[in-house]
Amino acid sequence: MKTILKWLMLSIVILAFLAGAFVAHEWYAKKPLRFKSYVDRTMVKMAFDSPETLTSLGFLESLGFTSHNAELDDASLAKDDELFALLPEIRQGVLQYDDNDLDKSDRMSKEIALYLLDFGVEASEFRYHSYPVNQLFGIQNGFPSFMDAQHQVNSLEDANNYISRLSQVKRKFSQSLEGLKIREEKNIIPPRFVIDRVLDEMTTFVDTPINENILYTSLQAKMNKAQEQAKSSGDSVFDAQTQAQILADVEVAMTESVHPAYQLFIDYFTALRDKATTDDGFWKLPNGDKAYASSLKFFTTTNYTADFIHQTGLEEVARIQGEILAILTSEGFDTSLGFSNAIEALKADERFYYPDTDEGREQILADYQTILDEIDKGLDGAFNIRPKAGMKVRRIPEFKEKTAPGAYYQQPAIDGSRPGLFFANLYDIKATPKYSMRTLAYHEGIPGHHFQIAIGMEAEGLPLFRRMSPFTAYTEGWALYAEQVAWELGFQNDPYDNIGRLQAELFRAVRLVVDTGIHHKRWTREQAIDYMLKNTGMAESDVTSEIERYIVMPGQATAYKVGMMKILEIRENAKAALGDKFDLAEFHDVVLKNGAVPLDILARIVDDYVSSKQ
Repeated sequence: MKTILKWLMLSIVILAFLAGAFVAHEWYAKKPLRFKSYVDRTMVKMAFDSPETLTSLGFLESLGFTSHNAELDDASLAKDDELFALLPEIRQGVLQYDDNDLDKSDRMSKEIALYLLDFGVEASEFRYHSYPVNQLFGIQNGFPSFMDAQHQVNSLEDANNYISRLSQVKRKFSQSLEGLKIREEKNIIPPRFVIDRVLDEMTTFVDTPINENILYTSLQAKMNKAQEQAKSSGDSVFDAQTQAQILADVEVAMTESVHPAYQLFIDYFTALRDKATTDDGFWKLPNGDKAYASSLKFFTTTNYTADFIHQTGLEEVARIQGEILAILTSEGFDTSLGFSNAIEALKADERFYYPDTDEGREQILADYQTILDEIDKGLDGAFNIRPKAGMKVRRIPEFKEKTAPGAYYQQPAIDGSRPGLFFANLYDIKATPKYSMRTLAYHEGIPGHHFQIAIGMEAEGLPLFRRMSPFTAYTEGWALYAEQVAWELGFQNDPYDNIGRLQAELFRAVRLVVDTGIHHKRWTREQAIDYMLKNTGMAESDVTSEIERYIVMPGQATAYKVGMMKILEIRENAKAALGDKFDLAEFHDVVLKNGAVPLDILARIVDDYVSSKQ
């Protein structure tokens, strides 16, 4: 709810000056005339509480406003309490609007808003059922990543804002510690391996010499880049003396704020470790079964039970493995000993790997960009709506790649000043076989996350919350569906590339099994790792980080395959109903232009399109 735009407040002020009383009424009235005005202004007002979100969205800077870049969010329990207390009030505001007075788009917006608000109230019982500091995400690795990837430095003021944020780190860590202690009191304690991972990560971070720390080197690189750009026009932004002073101030902030903040967490988790166990599933927590069921409902936007999801996963694993074995057989591999042996033979083939060198890793990044550029030029027949924002490839920062996932996507700035970013994990060269690269690029980039997220952000006329709705089954289901679309369009004609696609789908089917296995059927971490290793052919390093991810994000991993299967089902229904009138590009437009929605609402949207087409 904090992913909002403070810049819209400025827009409203300008519009009020130009349009007068109407806009002023929409801002101040208990019930604005337009439903969109109500939900947008609610989101805008929340934006004042998240300067980090404003930096991520990158809109105010183009208007000359940068003061928010000097601040970090308030991470206190009191601030969270304010947000939870606000939900019933917002819900009543939404209910002010009668369906009969709204157009079709606003009725859908109202329905989605109530869906989110009702779930927020329902899930408040499980507010503390989470591990906010873990090996995958949390303030301890999120803050350095945020400063490196999103805090722009083009002026002296930007550099001073950077230092200001460093000086606030201890305050924010102290606030975050409040929530960790509440969880400890409720016996919601991470598994021991999670504590070991974060302690190792934070200790390494603190032990790294300051002038080699990412917070230091990132700012240094940004100043050098700004200076080079200024030189081309005969100016000077960061001369040697200025840079030296700024970096000296960084050392002070690191010594007085950043390192003490990390030490605060190191001391806490060191003491907490003795209370941790090796049980990994949510079943071990107070009301853990109910909390897991709630998580499944949120991430899949369905009422599927854990048992149903588990059985569906087992069936899909068997089907996809059969398709892979058929291709391997046709390519001359011995498949007589079953899937595991055949896939190990494929993994052992050195022709599918890059050199384990810096040059090899640079080539991987270059090849990813080539793949994305190629498909971007070849989608005109399948997509009418295209994002305006560009797409670039970057390596996951080395300080966190050991425990990071294989890849992830970062949304562009809403004003187009920063492209969408596809981050690739290059820690284990064996985790990047050449035949898997196309599928991964299509999933994270084009036409996957980049198309869906950027098009949603750029959609005109939709309320802000619909442009950024957190419906994982839709967003991840689309990205997995996009992998199949790329294959259907001929971008994976090489049989090994098709194996890469099928392995990616198999990976998501296995997730249905292991996520429910861990959190519902009480599998151990080791059982889940063993099952995924035998049934995917993935590198052990990837399998381990994935299983550990599911442990700290219960239910999320099931959304991918559930979402993909539902989108394919919706498409097949539309094809059957329309016959020769079915148009793939139109179908994709209908699916994408409404932003992320729950799966049952997506089905209804497509049904309406089919009816109008008929």
